[in-house]
Amino acid sequence: MKIFKLSVIFFLVPIILSAQTDTLETTLKDVVIIATKTETPYYAIASSISVISSEEIKQKQYFSVVDLLKEIPGVAITQQGSYGKLSNIFMRGTNSNHTLVLIDGVEMNDASSPNNAYDFSSMTTSDIERIEIVRGPQSTLYGSEAMAGVVNIVLKETLSEQNYNISTTGGTNNFYNLNFNTSGMFGPIDYFISAMKSGSDGISTSSAEYGNKERDGFINQGITSRIGFEIPSIGKLKLTYKYVNLNSELDQDGINGDDINFKFKTEEQMFNSNLYANSFDGKWEKIVNISYVKKYTHTTDEIDVIHPFNYMNSYSNFSRFKFDWQNNFRIFNNNLITLGFETETEKAYLDFSSETDWGKFESNFPKSSSKNFGVYLQDQINLFNSIFASIGFRFDKHEKYGGITTFRIAPAYFFSETNSKLKFTYGTGFKSPSLFYLFDPMFGNPELKPEKSTGWDIGIEQVFLNGKIQIDLTYFDLKLDNMFGYDASFKTINIAKASSKGIEMSTKYKADNNLSLKLNYTFNETKDEYEGSSDFAKQLIRRPKHNANIIVNYLPFEHFNLNAQLRLVGERDDKDFSVFPVKRITLPSYLLFNFSSAYKLTNEISLSGRIENLFNKYYEEVLYFGTLGRSFYFGVELKL
Repeated sequence: MKIFKLSVIFFLVPIILSAQTDTLETTLKDVVIIATKTETPYYAIASSISVISSEEIKQKQYFSVVDLLKEIPGVAITQQGSYGKLSNIFMRGTNSNHTLVLIDGVEMNDASSPNNAYDFSSMTTSDIERIEIVRGPQSTLYGSEAMAGVVNIVLKETLSEQNYNISTTGGTNNFYNLNFNTSGMFGPIDYFISAMKSGSDGISTSSAEYGNKERDGFINQGITSRIGFEIPSIGKLKLTYKYVNLNSELDQDGINGDDINFKFKTEEQMFNSNLYANSFDGKWEKIVNISYVKKYTHTTDEIDVIHPFNYMNSYSNFSRFKFDWQNNFRIFNNNLITLGFETETEKAYLDFSSETDWGKFESNFPKSSSKNFGVYLQDQINLFNSIFASIGFRFDKHEKYGGITTFRIAPAYFFSETNSKLKFTYGTGFKSPSLFYLFDPMFGNPELKPEKSTGWDIGIEQVFLNGKIQIDLTYFDLKLDNMFGYDASFKTINIAKASSKGIEMSTKYKADNNLSLKLNYTFNETKDEYEGSSDFAKQLIRRPKHNANIIVNYLPFEHFNLNAQLRLVGERDDKDFSVFPVKRITLPSYLLFNFSSAYKLTNEISLSGRIENLFNKYYEEVLYFGTLGRSFYFGVELKL
């Protein structure tokens, strides 16, 4: 009833106040794709969207995508150590496996991991054009995993003229980053190629604050290639291949976690073919994506003098084949209908064995698979270039648990006279059980049903001073149900539930072409709603209630750029899983200051510098795991 009343008010108020024109502010005309799977101007989107542009990536000089995502409202990120270590995302207070991660629209979540979450540890910024983030349930268009939102990482596009770009960076802890990319066009053919390698001696993954001294380094390398073909009278075909190889040293969980031979290796490959075709003078757009993702991981921990009774060997291999046929119909003016069909097959194999003070443990299952078919329908309406609404439905048929239906409504009203946008969304999401949860001989349960989410948000966006100031304020409410938990024999069952609600606020100020300011703040209150849980009614772990960022960019003179980032993370609870019974601990809040600069020496040579954690603040994102102290980096870029 509460949602119904909000919907009625939302639809009636703008009609009463309507006095629209066709003139829209330039600052709201940015085009994004992730919210509707079609190119849609920002002012017409009701969803909570954040876009990290290529310009911002260059200004901040970040090496890791993790650092970029930490500055997004509604998003919390944790790393179990510094670069190259396990990195998870918590969007709007949900679990890390409730966010779908895409690269150029290709699903990357790890089907071989127990929970299907995506690990950002190997994701660098070297080949990224921009990142689009949409918050709230998005399963209507994207299916499983999109219970709380979607992150789409868009790779760099081909430049019209042939070019070569070489960059190198060095810094604290013997950090290095090398990158080469080139792109160009030959008639109807275009191409983009990128190669990178980075590494570091690292810091102790288990925090040095507790006497852990052994450094845990990493080496990360990869290539990205894309070739495009213009096909006369049909459209364009793009073929993309991305490969990443990460070797990283780890430590054990716990206060004295140093481990001299705990190692992690992963290889990830993505193949994607994308065909775009246009028929009947643009009235029927066809987009066909065929993708194949393959990932291999190997984790080892041999017996050593520090841990004479600890041994572990874990191997996993997964693949995902997916076919997506999207059709966009522009039959009527101011109306866009999207009809899509998806089919995907996931396969995984896992072999795990360990030996500790508690005894021996083994878990493995032979290569297992699951198939899913989905169909989605979305209608986008534009009335008077002021009233916008999208409504969508989806049906998925999974070979194990059967069918599930999701839906979403997202109206928005733009008042051009005051440059205001009122927005509202309501939708449902789901997450299919992973192959581990379905087939593992000890923990698995083939009778599992999908996890479910129901969420709504309402907000207002306001532009002042001819676009110099833009404010976005959103309230969100999210319910998670049918979540995976364990029974008395540790078999996975649908038993848990949780809730998350809060406020996201962001402000952008652009004084002129030389000075800009961004500020965002998130208040997020989460709650464990399962009465049988020892954490019943408590805040979910590793989710801060308060999170804020201030980013200032300044060009004091031509070709010289300064960027400063201030990040505040509030208190959050974590658990000490190395003791029994497990102990709940509150981690203190922390404030970090980062600074970067870039100077274009000539048209061909640019210099860059970066300082992270300027005031050398000690903090922990995950209990007992180390973080970088004050760090310095210097880079050179050569364009030919």
